[in-house]
Amino acid sequence: MIFVDTGAWFAAAVPNDPDHAAADTWLVQNRELLVTTDYVLDELLTLLKRRGEYQRALHWGPAILGGTIARLEWVAPADVRAAWEVFRDFQDKGWSFTDCTSRAVIQRLSIVTAFAFDEHFRQFGSVAVVPG
Repeated sequence: MIFVDTGAWFAAAVPNDPDHAAADTWLVQNRELLVTTDYVLDELLTLLKRRGEYQRALHWGPAILGGTIARLEWVAPADVRAAWEVFRDFQDKGWSFTDCTSRAVIQRLSIVTAFAFDEHFRQFGSVAVVPG
């Protein structure tokens, strides 16, 4: 399983994103199950809409919700509590609360790889980040 972060989804969705080519190439080559969360989906759809990419949001939302491109993992109450502890204890990091929920889900599911362009996933220290 490979966890997918908001920035990776955005890069894959938007051709003029600086990381689009790397995201597209990596996705085409990947053969492992992709996993993302409802919090990441929320961030993605909001970001797409705010950046004038509403039509892309209308494509990517159902693809993720329907499980055709990734398994959607719902953030559980225990994940939110664990995320709060991370958010509180790592105030020196620039991690959003969604990043903290991602970290909690990654730990709960024992995921060792994340598809991300965000340096925060490297800071977690518990996952390898792709593409390299």
